Amino acid sequence: MSKELVNVKLGLAMVLLGLLFGIGLGVTFGLNEDLYQGHIAAGIAAHPELHDAGSKNTIWRWVQRAHFHATGIGAFSLGLVLVVALSTMKAQWKKAAAVLIGLGELYPLSWFTMFWLAPSIGRKAAHQHWLVDTLTYIGVGGLLLGLALLLANLFLHAFAEPPAA
Repeated sequence: MSKELVNVKLGLAMVLLGLLFGIGLGVTFGLNEDLYQGHIAAGIAAHPELHDAGSKNTIWRWVQRAHFHATGIGAFSLGLVLVVALSTMKAQWKKAAAVLIGLGELYPLSWFTMFWLAPSIGRKAAHQHWLVDTLTYIGVGGLLLGLALLLANLFLHAFAEPPAA
């Protein structure tokens, strides 16, 4: 492994797993969309009191958002992690920034969790579920904090290795 990537490999792995998740969703949509539609329909049929006419389309849209966010966040996070690898940050700061950026891939899992839970507990309950909130806050917070560390290094020279003598 290239010496530049050694310090960011965990964050890089997290980002690549998120990309694989997003691509995997897209592939399974194409191969067997009925798998997802069936999950939604079965849950609505079993719990009609929790749903209205818009539930089916809304819940389907949530799993699509999981796909869109996993691939979109994964693509730009991949670039950010590579910039971290090439930055002047100290090794431990590179590791921290890369992992924090990699945590951004938890955010798409919040959309997938809402899709998974909503048919059985209702849209509002799924949207407010503790697991959804946890994935959202850790994912978005981690990504923003990792980005802040990178920007502080790039523009303020924070967390940098001391200049070679």
